[in-house]
Amino acid sequence: MAATDIARQVGEGCRTVPLAGHVGFDSLPDQLVNKSVSQGFCFNILCVGETGLGKSTLMDTLFNTKFEGEPATHTQPGVQLRSNTYDLQESNVGLKLTIVSTVGFGDQINKEDSYKPIVEFIDAQFEAYLQEELKIRRVLHTYHDSRIHACLYFIAPTGHSLKSLDLVTMKKLDSKVNIIPIIAKSDAISKSELTKFKIKITSELVSNGVQIYQFPTDDESVAEINGTMNAHLPFAVIGSTEELKIGNKMMKARQYPWGTVQVENEAHCDFVKLREMLIRVNMDDLREQTHSRHYELYRRCKLEEMGFKDTDPDSKPFSLQETYEAKRNEFLGELQKKEEEMRQMFVQRVKEKEAELKEAEKELHEKFDRLKKLHQDEKKKLEDKKKSLDDEVNAFKQRKTAAELLQSQGSQAGGSQTLKRDKEKKN
Repeated sequence: MAATDIARQVGEGCRTVPLAGHVGFDSLPDQLVNKSVSQGFCFNILCVGETGLGKSTLMDTLFNTKFEGEPATHTQPGVQLRSNTYDLQESNVGLKLTIVSTVGFGDQINKEDSYKPIVEFIDAQFEAYLQEELKIRRVLHTYHDSRIHACLYFIAPTGHSLKSLDLVTMKKLDSKVNIIPIIAKSDAISKSELTKFKIKITSELVSNGVQIYQFPTDDESVAEINGTMNAHLPFAVIGSTEELKIGNKMMKARQYPWGTVQVENEAHCDFVKLREMLIRVNMDDLREQTHSRHYELYRRCKLEEMGFKDTDPDSKPFSLQETYEAKRNEFLGELQKKEEEMRQMFVQRVKEKEAELKEAEKELHEKFDRLKKLHQDEKKKLEDKKKSLDDEVNAFKQRKTAAELLQSQGSQAGGSQTLKRDKEKKN
């Protein structure tokens, strides 16, 4: 019997029985709390928005501290993601907070591909976690989870409508991360303009099919407040680390010539709402949504690309071993096919090369024979010419000898005649 069938039968045969006395497993929630507190928690925030919208200031205000960081400039050649991790402690609870900011976002003339580095960064964190899951020896309890749990999307307070860059970026990110849109520096526009701006943003997000994070309403303890806060999205926020004395209290505020804007005054902005929803009420749900929804979607697509499936063509469940064996056999078959193709290609190329070499050898032999015949003809011509010259030299020598002989004979005859004439004179 298959293991899945056994598990199904065990689940169907589950019965509820009463206890005769106290056992003690009601302390399990306390055990989980103690274990979680001792291990600590992690939370990762991605801040997306144009340079100068107050992303760093809002983070400092949210966590009531001063994070180290260099201010970004408008001269970046492209979008870069800067990640910083901090260890925070509140009471006996430790939090490893990672803040990722998009440096140079929206500063380029051509903004067509501005979203790509952000998508690649989020996918890289998913891939790192997936690789850790697929290891034989996993250490997930000590692994630093760098997956993005919340994306605060900063919208410029134009008062008109969303920019095309904002719509395209949020559309690309909504299936990968929990998007919480916020209107940055909302004190730059009036209350009436702000109300219209919120309605306009919500309408554009719906019409373009952008899925933003909705605070959960399935838990009765937070259903009412989350339902109310969903109606306030996007939050209009103001950030400030400067404290001013208002009445008898020191409060975070921004001082202007026309008055003071209090950060934690809900009549002035939605900062308190954002802090309540992001940190105090729904932090765990953001972490859970990241794992159960966005990461599971990435994991499923990635495993399907690798050939893993839950069911076979007959809708029967697949075990991991069967899927692995099927994929392995498929890979080996493709490998053998490619190997055979490469072998045939190699043999074909060797034959072509041999034919080329034979043709070249034939041409060399023909050229050698032509040169040899030409050499023999030239040699014969030279020999004939040499013979002719030798004959001419011999003939010349014979003529010379004959001339010398005649000359000597003439000289002798002339000498005898001279002696004869001398004798005659004496007589």
